[in-house]
Amino acid sequence: MRPGPRRRDNEGGSATVELVILTPLLILLLLFVVALGRLAGARIDVDGVAAQAARAASIARSPQAAMSSAQQTAASALSSQHITCAHLAVSVDTTNFAPGGSVAVTVSCAVDLADLTGLNLPVTETVANRAVSPIDTYRSVNG
Repeated sequence: MRPGPRRRDNEGGSATVELVILTPLLILLLLFVVALGRLAGARIDVDGVAAQAARAASIARSPQAAMSSAQQTAASALSSQHITCAHLAVSVDTTNFAPGGSVAVTVSCAVDLADLTGLNLPVTETVANRAVSPIDTYRSVNG
């Protein structure tokens, strides 16, 4: 008896093809996760910087000194944490700057994402946060 035609189940090299197809997708997924992590970290850092700047502004003696103090504190806090912003904006609301009032500080930081190549992400993403700090009721204000 003659054997029938042999069936060829040759799948050699299929794992290599699957790896070649999936590797770019896995790299893109990893870059996306890194971008999300960078943005989450920036949001946390800007939150802390806004609170520090609001506290520094609340212990100033005049609205002008509060603005200056908040800007200096925000810049130094970001640099001490080794955070670089493509654009840093600090706005101080001193409309209630009086004993028993409050001062509000908004910090905006443009986070640079351009170095994450391979993704169609904007060059910068702006992260902003606002913090309010009370002014001590029993202190004097010049101004």
